[in-house]
Amino acid sequence: MIRLGLRLTLAGGREAALRLVMIAVAVAVGVGLLLTTLASLNAVSTQNARYAWLETGVAGSDAPAILPGQAAGDPLWWLLQADYYRGTLIGRIDVAATGPGSPIPPGIPALPGPGQFYASPALAKLLRNVPAAQLGDRYPGRQVGTIGDSALPAPNSLIVVVGRTVAELSANPEARQVNRISTTTPSNCNDCLIGVGINDNGMTLILSIVIAALLLPVLVFIAGATRLSAARREQRFAAMRLVGATPRQISVLSAVESGIATVLGVVLGFGLFYAFRSPLAAIPFTGAPFFPHDLSPDLTQVLVIALGIPIGAATAARIALRRVSSSPLGVSRRVTPRPPHAWRVLPLLAGLAELGYFAYVHDIGADTRTNTTIEAAAFLSGILATMVGLVVAGPWLTLLGSRVLVRRAARPAPLIASRRLSDNPQAGFRAISGLVLAVFVGTCALAVITTIGAYNGGTPRTSALAKATLVDEFRFGPHPEITIGPDDAATLSKLAAVPGVTGLATVHFQPDAGSSMLPGGNLELPPDYLSCAQLAGIPALGRCMAGADTAIFEPDYGGAVVNHGSMSERIWPAAPLTTAQLARLPLATIVVGTNGSVAAVEQARSILDVSYPQTFAPQTLQEYQAFDSQRMNGYRQLANVVLLASLPIAGCSLAVNVAGGLAERRRPFSLLRLTGAPLAMLRRVVLLEATAPLLLAALVSAGVGLLAAQLFLRAQLSETLRPPGAQYYLLLTAGLVASLAVIASTLPLLRRLTGPETARND
Repeated sequence: MIRLGLRLTLAGGREAALRLVMIAVAVAVGVGLLLTTLASLNAVSTQNARYAWLETGVAGSDAPAILPGQAAGDPLWWLLQADYYRGTLIGRIDVAATGPGSPIPPGIPALPGPGQFYASPALAKLLRNVPAAQLGDRYPGRQVGTIGDSALPAPNSLIVVVGRTVAELSANPEARQVNRISTTTPSNCNDCLIGVGINDNGMTLILSIVIAALLLPVLVFIAGATRLSAARREQRFAAMRLVGATPRQISVLSAVESGIATVLGVVLGFGLFYAFRSPLAAIPFTGAPFFPHDLSPDLTQVLVIALGIPIGAATAARIALRRVSSSPLGVSRRVTPRPPHAWRVLPLLAGLAELGYFAYVHDIGADTRTNTTIEAAAFLSGILATMVGLVVAGPWLTLLGSRVLVRRAARPAPLIASRRLSDNPQAGFRAISGLVLAVFVGTCALAVITTIGAYNGGTPRTSALAKATLVDEFRFGPHPEITIGPDDAATLSKLAAVPGVTGLATVHFQPDAGSSMLPGGNLELPPDYLSCAQLAGIPALGRCMAGADTAIFEPDYGGAVVNHGSMSERIWPAAPLTTAQLARLPLATIVVGTNGSVAAVEQARSILDVSYPQTFAPQTLQEYQAFDSQRMNGYRQLANVVLLASLPIAGCSLAVNVAGGLAERRRPFSLLRLTGAPLAMLRRVVLLEATAPLLLAALVSAGVGLLAAQLFLRAQLSETLRPPGAQYYLLLTAGLVASLAVIASTLPLLRRLTGPETARND
C-alpha cells in the first residue's frame, strides 16, 4: 500500500501534483515562520545574556560592589558609563586592576593598562572616521585591541573598555570595586539602572503576539491547502473502500500522501529559514540587530518541527477520513452540517473580559513593577484568547450575516450565495479567518501608536531645538548624594569656545531645601533655579517672567512614553535669589544650546564627558525622547511585521480556500450552467460568498481591535483611545482591496471547472 500511495501521490496526474505542491508550499511557509519565531526568541535570550557583564557592580547582580573592609584578593575598580554619539548609545567601562588576580571582562584577552583601551569593531571604525574632538578625545590613550563577539550584544554594538589608574578611579565617587564579573542578565537584575542593557521581558509580549499573529494565518493557510480537492480525495478513497479496501489500507494511503507533501514542505521550510536568516538577523526586533548564528533554533526545537509536523499531518489525515472508513457511501450523500450556535462568542467575550479586568478592576502594574513577565503573560493570554475567540465566533457571525442577506436577496446570485453561506457558514468564514486576525492585530497596534502620538502632539521632539539642545544632568544618577560644586569657569569657557555653541545655562539647586514623598511612592525633589540671562540663550527651556533675574525651573527633559506639552512654551516664575546667590549653589544641570550641527553637539558632549565623568552622559532633548519612546517603537515594529507578513499569507490562504471551494462545487455549478444559468451569475455568487463574510468579519475584528487597544491603554498608560489616523484606513482599505483582487483572480477557474464534461464525468 505504501508503494501504491507513492504512485498515487507522485504520478497521479496534474491534480495530484497541484495538491502536492500546494500542501508543500503551505507547510514550507509555516515551518519557515515557525523556525523564525522560535529562533528570534532564542536570539533575544542570547543577546540579553551578553549584557550580563555590563551589570557588574550593581546591587541586584551576582557581582555587586565590594563594601569597604570586604575587599579580598585583587579586586577590580569598575565604572560603567552610558555615552552617546549622534543619538546612538555607547557603553563605556573604565577599569583599573589592583593586582594580577583582578577579574577580566569577557571579549578581551587582558585588562587594558592606563592609556589603553579596547573597542568593539563598530566603535573602532567610528573612531577612525570621526574627528577626535567629536569622539576620540573622550577615551584617553590608544586602542590595543577589539572586543570579541562573546561580549557584544549585537554586531553594531558600541562598547569601549578603558584602562585607568587605581588613583584615578578611586577618586571618582561613582566607581566601585568588584571581585568578579556579573553573569546576571538585565531581566533578572531588579536594581539594574544603566541604559546600556535591555530587559527582554518587555519583548516577550511583543514577540509572542507577533508569533500568534503570524502563525494562526499560516495554520489557516496550511489547513486550506490540505483541504484543497478534499472532496475528490474522499470520493476516490470511498470508491476504493467499496471495491474491498480495508480502513487500515485507506489510512496508509492517506498517511503516505500527506506525509510526502509534509516532509517535502518541512525540508523546503528549513531551506527558506537558513536562506533568509542573515537578512532576518539584521531586523532590530529589540532595537539592535542579531548575530546570524544567534538566530538559530536549538536541537530540541529542530527535532520537534522535523518529526512533529509530519506525524501531526499523518494523524490529521487519519482523523479526516473517519467518514470514509465508517461509511463510504455517506461521502456521496453529503448532508448540510449543523449550524453554529451562539456559544461560539463566549471565548471572545472571555478574552475581552480578561483585558477589561486588568484595565478597570486590577492594577496589574502595581504588582509587577520589578517583574514584567507576569504582566506580559497576563496581557498575552487575554490577547490570544481574543484572537482565538474571533476565529471561534466567526462562523456564527457569518451565519447571522447570511440570514440578513437572505431576507434582502432580490436576485438569483445573492439568494444562492446567502443560502450557501447559511447552509455552511464554517466554510464561508474559513477562507477569510487569516485576514480577520491580521485586521485585529494591525488595528490594535496602530490604535495604540496613534493614541500615544496624539498625546505627544504628533511625532515627539523632532524640532530643531530638540536636536540642538544638549543636557548634562548630575542629580539623577545611581548616587544622587554626590553633589557638584558651583560653576567651573574653565569648562564653561571651553564650551563657549566651541564653534556652533549659541548659549549656556547652569541650573542650580538648594541641597538643604529637602524633598517630599508624593502619593504612589515617587520622590519630589526641591526645585531648580537658573539665571534668566542664560535662559534667554536656550529657547528650548522656555522663558522667564518679565523683569526677573532668576527663575524657579521645573524641567521635563522627557521621562515617559506619553509626554504633555513642551518646555519651550513655559514661562517660569521668578525665584527669590539673586544672580550672585545662584552662582554659589551646587550644580544640578548644564544645558548647552547649539546650532544643531553634529560637530557642535558632539564636541560639546566630549568636553562635558571629560570634565564631568559620570554614569549618565549628556543627551540632547531628542535623545531623551528617543530613549523614552522605545516601547512605542516596539509597537510600531509589531504593527509593521504583522501587517507586512500576515496580509500576504492571509491572501494566499484566501486564494487557496476559494479555489478549493470551486473545486468541491464544480458539479453543482456545472449542472447550473447546463440548466441555463449564465457564467456571470455564477461569478457573482462566488464573489458574494467570499466578500460578505470578509466585510462583516473585517468590521467586527476592527471593532474588537479598537476595544482591545483601549483596554491596553487604560491598563498600561491610563490614557483614552484616540481614533486612528488616515494611515490605518488606507492600510485596511488596501488589505480589503487586495483580498477582493485575490478572489477575482480565482474566477477564471470557474469556466474551466464547470464545463459540461464535468457533469458528464462525475
